[in-house]
Amino acid sequence: MSKILIRGAKILGGEPQDVLIGGETIAEVGTGIEAGDATVVEADGKILLPGLVDLHTHLREPGREDSETVLTGTRAAASGGYTAVFAMANTFPVADTAGVVEQVWRLGKESGYCDVQPIGAVTVGLEGKQLAELGAMHDSAAGVRVFSDDGKCVDDAVIMRRALEYVKAFGGVVAQHAQEPRLTEGAQMNEGIVSAELGLGGWPAVAEESIIARDVLLAEHVGSRVHICHLSTAGSVEIVRWAKSRGIDVTAEVTPHHLLLTDELVRSYNPVYKVNPPLRTERDVLALREALADGTIDIVATDHAPHPHEDKDCEWGAAAMGMVGLETALSVVQHTMVDTGLLDWAGVAERMSSRPAEIGRLAGHGRPVAAGEPANLTLVDSAYRGPVDPAGFASRSRNTPYEGRELPGRVTHTFLRGRATVVDGNLA
Repeated sequence: MSKILIRGAKILGGEPQDVLIGGETIAEVGTGIEAGDATVVEADGKILLPGLVDLHTHLREPGREDSETVLTGTRAAASGGYTAVFAMANTFPVADTAGVVEQVWRLGKESGYCDVQPIGAVTVGLEGKQLAELGAMHDSAAGVRVFSDDGKCVDDAVIMRRALEYVKAFGGVVAQHAQEPRLTEGAQMNEGIVSAELGLGGWPAVAEESIIARDVLLAEHVGSRVHICHLSTAGSVEIVRWAKSRGIDVTAEVTPHHLLLTDELVRSYNPVYKVNPPLRTERDVLALREALADGTIDIVATDHAPHPHEDKDCEWGAAAMGMVGLETALSVVQHTMVDTGLLDWAGVAERMSSRPAEIGRLAGHGRPVAAGEPANLTLVDSAYRGPVDPAGFASRSRNTPYEGRELPGRVTHTFLRGRATVVDGNLA
């Protein structure tokens, strides 16, 4: 049984301790642990977190391997400190059957860099007309519990109600991409002062907020769980806060880019800033940070959306929407939440590891850093400062909005069930 001794790490930002990994689990946590025949990792006061869990990743395989594959996506995830990701269903073919979700699940097993939990489509072909094989996907080897048409909204209230009723039977959750399609026809960016000045089609906040309001009421009526993907407006925050005060079983996520970037960046007409939902205003950004800090927003999820060069290096109107995010997420959260005093490292661990694992019902992840727990761990050099260089990304795509921007923090080691996937900042 291989042993690894992490010496002098600040668990969740606390006082330095030693962590001994024995095989796939944590054998001992304390001070002055003897190394014996263990491989020693000198942490030197770096932050030790449970392995991160992303509830919202696009791995693109099958069908768009020019953007990303399960292998390259999980390598990117490991580089960013993740030990598990949930893979969205908008692939080609769509992950709307047991066969496709099992294919993605098996590709994840073969990659070995992090666990891959497929998300099943809510409707056949993401077309919003007929429920997909929800029960069959849950009963498959992949054991699907999260369902989403992400990229498209389940805009039909009857279909959404039926999906909520169906997944309730096995403790599943519907993750909604909140976008009223009629209100966003031709939309290119956030509707507001900047869109008016630039003459670009506006994407109003109410297009998101109206769907969230409807869906939390449906979840209350059915007694089921609903999760709001990439929440992006101050109004959405207030609706979720109200729903939680009523005891409605709703959870919500925010992306790193919506915690940092605003629609002012669109003035550059650089398509790297084109994303769905769009970058919002400074007021929205500050509201999202406060909501993440007070727990109204439960988790950070990357919405890692890789695109090949030709889909982004073009005029704004023709460009694809989305940004890569797995390799920069923790740095952005440190910058916006930790360095500003809104969250401590224990709060980061909750919002980027334990809570997403809980929402997705993913066993073995998001567990405490304690003896007997699975050795899914991430070691972070929080003192590091440096510019983002996409040339060094493990992802197949480079569409990051942070190129050249100085961000704090760097993942130096990632361990998946006791096996190092990242060592000294490099993939193992």
